[in-house]
Amino acid sequence: MSTENPASSNSTELDDLCINTIRILSADAVQAANSGHPGMPMGAAAMGYTLWTKFLKHNPADPAWVDRDRFVLSAGHGSMLLYSLLHLTGYDLPLEEVKNFRQWGSRTPGHPERGHTAGVEVATGPLGQGFSNCVGMAIAEAWLGAKYNRPGHTVVDHHTYTICGDGDLMEGVTQEAASLAGHLRLGKITCLYDQNHISLAGGVDLCFTEDVAKRFEAYGWHTRAVAEGNDVADLTAAIAEAKAETNRPSLILVRTRIGYGSPKKQDTFGAHGSPLGEEELLATKKALGWPSTEKFYLPQQAVDHFRGALDTGAAAQLVWQAKFEAYRAEFPAEAAEYERIMSGGLPDDWAADLPKWSPADKPLATRVAGGEVMNGLAKRIPNLAGGSADLNPSTNTGLKGCGDFQPADFSGPGTPGAVGGVWSYAGRNVAFGVREHAMGAAVNGMAAHGGLIPFSATFLVFADYMKPAMRLGALSKLKAIYVFTHDSVAVGEDGPTHEPVEQIAGLRAIPGLTVIRPADATETAEGWAFAVQHDGPTVFALSRQNVPHLDRGAAEKGGVAQGAYVLSEAAGGAPDVILIGTGSEVSLCVNAQQQLSALGVRARVVSMPAWNLFEAQDPAYQESVLPPSVRKRVTVEAGCSMGWHKWVADGTVIGIDHFGASAPGDLLMKKFGFTSDHVTAAALRLVGRNAEADQVLSGL
Repeated sequence: MSTENPASSNSTELDDLCINTIRILSADAVQAANSGHPGMPMGAAAMGYTLWTKFLKHNPADPAWVDRDRFVLSAGHGSMLLYSLLHLTGYDLPLEEVKNFRQWGSRTPGHPERGHTAGVEVATGPLGQGFSNCVGMAIAEAWLGAKYNRPGHTVVDHHTYTICGDGDLMEGVTQEAASLAGHLRLGKITCLYDQNHISLAGGVDLCFTEDVAKRFEAYGWHTRAVAEGNDVADLTAAIAEAKAETNRPSLILVRTRIGYGSPKKQDTFGAHGSPLGEEELLATKKALGWPSTEKFYLPQQAVDHFRGALDTGAAAQLVWQAKFEAYRAEFPAEAAEYERIMSGGLPDDWAADLPKWSPADKPLATRVAGGEVMNGLAKRIPNLAGGSADLNPSTNTGLKGCGDFQPADFSGPGTPGAVGGVWSYAGRNVAFGVREHAMGAAVNGMAAHGGLIPFSATFLVFADYMKPAMRLGALSKLKAIYVFTHDSVAVGEDGPTHEPVEQIAGLRAIPGLTVIRPADATETAEGWAFAVQHDGPTVFALSRQNVPHLDRGAAEKGGVAQGAYVLSEAAGGAPDVILIGTGSEVSLCVNAQQQLSALGVRARVVSMPAWNLFEAQDPAYQESVLPPSVRKRVTVEAGCSMGWHKWVADGTVIGIDHFGASAPGDLLMKKFGFTSDHVTAAALRLVGRNAEADQVLSGL
């Protein structure tokens, strides 16, 4: 196999030196770790070099500059490509960190992690997620530009770039996201496709033989092929063409050679997921004409060229800052608002239009209450934006009068701009379509970009489609809000395919993900008040069926922000039993408390809408709500019982550990044991009054 650079006539000696610097630095780091993927960085080095030195608008000294271009390495297994570029261009990633690739405590983990390494925009690794995050980033850029740019004052103007691989484009989430991006005409996305035809198990011809370009053209993308992945001149021309194409996102199909330069492993899956080996690493250095066998040797000429990004980046930021000051002088209110939302702040009066309810009001589904709360917040929080998976009438998540995020010249069937009356990128209602996988990833991208408080919405049973994105949102501490409605078997007639059972337990198991299942409209409002202030992701699980407004008058302290609180205290002394519920089942506990009181049993009612928030409280507060001395407890939730036993010692868990059925929702709740009588009977058994428990249930 020849390792001579066939594109040498289309790249300078300095280009070749810099590209090989990326290759060797990446291979050295993987070898030192004895773990990783050297082939992708070696094959894609010319792409990374060309993009980062000739096009990417960024300032390594200020990775948070708001008008920087965003770069996402969707093929996260090739993380050493990104770490090499970050180190070489002058980000706060010392060579010592590169030497500690994949080691304990290093800033160079096996796959990129947002917040862990300077310059990493999103956590990537699960293939397709990074590509799909880019769609959300481009939505955010387009929205901010439409909202804040003015004639003669363009203060929002940047691009989103990604490098993806064959595996990314096989994943279904990518296909959904690409379809959405094409429809929305997000022309500031450029995807460089590392088309090396090799995956972990062998050649992609085993499983992936479609015409990718034609597929993306059908999505509405501009496509361009680069026949030789080391051809810097052609790469430069292709990226320039993509940048000039403003009405369509761009896919550049770059034919690369995995493990480029390795005499034995180039073009083989052996270069994909394993180090080259010491002998092959030396042979690669020799084949590439590398001037040293020293580990982590970096030619000063190459380093100096890469570090030019510090000067060009600082200059670009200064130019932008001058533009922004001119903008501020003419549009001070808009400038102040832009700075506030980009820093994550809320207006002082953000909660002024939150709705309020009283126990005398008509029962209301928490999904309906959620819609009222969202619209109240949207009046004061200008950057609350998002949408549903074609379910606005069911999830109640349309923002009235806030416009629809669409190209300005969009014309579709039905009434144009039905939600807000306006088609434009300034619209705050995003029609994600029936694309839950892409919706979750795009919302993460919107949050990662900054400037928006984004939300998604679908039925709780479809949370499984969004789980990978929500997991990455939690890992990255993204301020994303995932709304789920139809939260239990009370969905009813649609049957077990649409009735969530295990979903809430699974979501609660994700570290850092706050799951809120509010008991009524007031708790729904409190939950949203928490979510828009919380620096992390929040899940809402909301009811389809109406629930009563609970009397909060007896609740001395606590609320949703505390995770659990005493909703109704036992009358006449210390409680004999504690009834703990979430969501629509809290009202069952309140009714059971009254039944038990008539039978001489003192019961405390605790609403526990958010487990993790309660676990974060100090022990004194936790014990004030759930005194260790009261071990007799009943928990009730219309979901699987998994996890609830941690809250009961000598108690009973009322849940559902099987699939539901197709029948009216109220009948299903009764058949599956979610009634106040069942709660009352469970409490009576705990205090040794079995005969009375049987009598309570005899009428069911």
